[in-house]
Amino acid sequence: MDIEFARTFLAVTAAGNFVGAAAKLHITQSTVSARIKTLEQQLGTALFRRGRGGAALTAAGRRFLRHAKIMVRTYEQARHDVGLSSGFSAGLTLQGRSALWDGFLPLWVHWMRQTAPDISLRLEIGFEEGIMQGMVQGDIDIGVMYTPQSRPAIAAEQLFGESLVLMTSSRERKWQDSSYLHIDWGPEFLAQFAARFPDVDTSAQRVNIGWLAMQLINNYGGSAYLPLRLVRHLIESQQLFPVEDSPLITLPVYMVYPLDRQEAHITTAIKGLRELGAEEDQRHSLDDLSMVS
Repeated sequence: MDIEFARTFLAVTAAGNFVGAAAKLHITQSTVSARIKTLEQQLGTALFRRGRGGAALTAAGRRFLRHAKIMVRTYEQARHDVGLSSGFSAGLTLQGRSALWDGFLPLWVHWMRQTAPDISLRLEIGFEEGIMQGMVQGDIDIGVMYTPQSRPAIAAEQLFGESLVLMTSSRERKWQDSSYLHIDWGPEFLAQFAARFPDVDTSAQRVNIGWLAMQLINNYGGSAYLPLRLVRHLIESQQLFPVEDSPLITLPVYMVYPLDRQEAHITTAIKGLRELGAEEDQRHSLDDLSMVS
């Protein structure tokens, strides 16, 4: 069986339709359809129920899902292992939100280098949807994000709570003006923001990562919701100021990992994330929050 057939099957499963799978794999929808049709012919059964709502797995498709993951994962692991130098025993791919690469995930990388120096690391930035698709397809071993989606055989475990505080470059600046930068921290943040500020127009400036908002604020001023752990030193040095009487928004940070994999290097990586997540949670004490109250 062509490994691309299994990879295409996983992409359709993750996207829920052929169009999304085609976009993810950078191929045409007709190619996706042809691959799935060939795969179904080889297996002698239908894997998806096609309908207006997309493509849903049949009972046979759900049974094949585990095998497809193993096939793709085994292939990717073999390709990775073959490319490893003799100094490494295994490879691991972790993908995480860009804001979590500022401060938290570099600590984990250092922890891994100290604890498991024989593990080769592939480190990437990603967003929730892409990370979850990568997990389903077996391209990613561990993901770290704010709002994971439920997927079969993938665990979502909370690491710590991320406190977002509304910051401004000037105490005199009225934050509800065109200088406000609305950062897409994910659907949970958007829901909490809308509940707290139902009348605020956020259409003037929207960005998808906190780093970009920080660049704009540093150069031209403005305001945005930013992680407290990243701006604490800017508050202390009075480079940024909490907006008075603004509510904190708390987002849980999760790691996602496959339940059906028990390899030692993945277990070690998860252990490190748990330990560092617990330490991060301890920093979110009342004393920390008092500086923005």
